[in-house]
Amino acid sequence: MLQVQVLRNNTEEVKQRLAKKQFKQPELVDLIISLDDERKRLQNEFDQTQAKVNAASKEIGKLMAQGNKDAAEATKLDVATWKATLEPLKEQMGKVEEELQTKLVLLPNLPAAAVPEGKTPEENEVVREGGQKPALYAGAVPHWDLIKQYDLVDFETGAKITGSGFPLYKGKGAKLQRALISYFLDYNTAAGYTEYIPPYMVNEASAFATGQLPDKEGQMYHATADNFYLIPTAEVPVTNIYRDTILKESELPVKMTAFTPCFRREAGSFGKDVRGLNRVHQFDKVEIIQLVKPETSYEVLDEMVLHVENLLKALQLPYRILRLCGGDMGFTSAITYDFEVFSAAQERWLEVSSVSNFENYQTNRMKCRYKDETGKTQLTHSLNGSSLALPRIVACLLENFQTAEGIHLPEVLRSYFGGTTIN
Repeated sequence: MLQVQVLRNNTEEVKQRLAKKQFKQPELVDLIISLDDERKRLQNEFDQTQAKVNAASKEIGKLMAQGNKDAAEATKLDVATWKATLEPLKEQMGKVEEELQTKLVLLPNLPAAAVPEGKTPEENEVVREGGQKPALYAGAVPHWDLIKQYDLVDFETGAKITGSGFPLYKGKGAKLQRALISYFLDYNTAAGYTEYIPPYMVNEASAFATGQLPDKEGQMYHATADNFYLIPTAEVPVTNIYRDTILKESELPVKMTAFTPCFRREAGSFGKDVRGLNRVHQFDKVEIIQLVKPETSYEVLDEMVLHVENLLKALQLPYRILRLCGGDMGFTSAITYDFEVFSAAQERWLEVSSVSNFENYQTNRMKCRYKDETGKTQLTHSLNGSSLALPRIVACLLENFQTAEGIHLPEVLRSYFGGTTIN
């Protein structure tokens, strides 16, 4: 959530930066400032009236002590009149404050200066590419055929149990999932991230704190009886560990990692983009999250991008890193780098990770702060990234490493999988 003071002090710049994100309601900035003005006016009137009541109440005691009963009674009447205005003022302040917050959460985060102009994914910038695209053997097929050939995932039974988009992993398919999760977690913890196993459902306050609400209601599964939401990513419960927390400066950075299943409705998905493991409603993902001092957050962002890049190098997958344009960025992000791996049998790039800096947008909602060495309380910055999302990684591993004899796994996975080949 943006801070009102930022809107007030940099109104035109804020509007320009929101325009880069294709935000179509710049007048909302002016409305928020006017609501804040009204809130301040009412607060000032309330404070002045309360001060008069307090001063007059003391005066009554003095007058009574002096035996000046008539003056004391007259002052009591004044106090009663002033007190009668306090409750209505308090109610007005509450209504204005509620409207202010309602409008404020409609503003997305401001894009960083490095975010390129653009409206669509086609306008994202390729930062760099790595790895080598494989030359597949003559009989190579897409991963959805390999899944059937080696009996790794049962989509039909998954659909019977739940519905379309809920895969049932089995045998070596389940083993490969477990191997990837273990490898990713070991890789992250070796880099100093503390591992967590969080709840897989969150309350409304948690979903609001990280920006899923009120922006992404339609993408989340909602357990209405308890008003809980199934998590779309581990980012939500793990970042909320530090909601309403004041950290010591010495505790920063906070580095966290977690494996969770993720649940996304993905309404409107259809066609080739959803075939096989390309897009599913339940999938496994390992996440990395950091809470840091504001002055270090962009250095940390670069470190996290390099962390994910090295993970893809270890998996020997061809990849590219994209800097998302303003129109393709998420609501809460200040800057996002997407990682895509090349799916050789499909001959297309598939997104497997996003690494984002949210600056203080999430932490302002969360009230996640720290005390600096001067004793001043400041908001932390929050960052997160996928390290990694499994379905498309699995799809690319199956396709890119397939041979006539089976699927030869990259070396880093063999000890976790307990073998070298799926056959």
